[in-house]
Amino acid sequence: MAVHAHPDDESSKGAATMAMYVTAGVEVMVVTCTGGERGDVLNPGLRDDPEIAANIHAIRAAEMEAAREILGVQQAWLGFVDSGLPSGDPLPPLPDGCFALAPIEEAAAPLVRLMREFRPHVVTTYNEEGGYPHPDHIATHKVSVAAFEAAGDPELYPDLGEPWQPLKLYYDVTFTKEKTVALHEACLANGLESPYAEWLDRWQDRASRVVTTRVPCSQYFPVRDAALRAHATQIDPDGFFFKMPMDLQQATWPTEDFELARSLVDTELPEDDLFAGVRDRVCP
Repeated sequence: MAVHAHPDDESSKGAATMAMYVTAGVEVMVVTCTGGERGDVLNPGLRDDPEIAANIHAIRAAEMEAAREILGVQQAWLGFVDSGLPSGDPLPPLPDGCFALAPIEEAAAPLVRLMREFRPHVVTTYNEEGGYPHPDHIATHKVSVAAFEAAGDPELYPDLGEPWQPLKLYYDVTFTKEKTVALHEACLANGLESPYAEWLDRWQDRASRVVTTRVPCSQYFPVRDAALRAHATQIDPDGFFFKMPMDLQQATWPTEDFELARSLVDTELPEDDLFAGVRDRVCP
């Protein structure tokens, strides 16, 4: 089970890993906490379309369905309203009724229900910083951790189904400095302009997350990109994510990376499989 804040997040974080596991016969569910209603239209070719502006909720839901089909996953909505990404100094207050303002105990309830229904062994989500400081990403982290801890406790949410305890919780680690430097240097070594140069200029003293688990899944990078392009309002098809040639990406950094945050099974780090230790537990 991969828990994400908005439609499109599932396609930019861990998508190739999900597609790989689906092909291997694993049941995978994406949980989308909000409808992405307050997201900006980032595709310059669609930005001024009044129909999109008037129907963004339905359009983003349709994009999610297209990406879901490409990845081969199941998908469920938690039903919360996008909080938007506030800007300014000082920051304006978040809008009433949005996901980031929902009490964690209340917001975790529908996710607990889904965990008890779907019965995942592994859950992936964002770290405590949200991966980046969007209020919905930070709320997604809090809700995911709360649900992971509560789903197996019969005294918590007793009306939301039979208790079920997931065995491992991971945080997506989409980019580290090590990965960004490797991709940047590979571009330069092949005579290409690097789309990562500006990132590295901004990186400065930003710390990298610990990576415990690198999942080899490079053959599914094209599936990842196809799913990402399905979110047409959210991605520039000629933009940053698609600048580096696919074969060079696959050769330079052939994994998607994760941080093991919680494990109820014995596992040896570093890992190359999110189900390390789980397979022996459930398939002795």
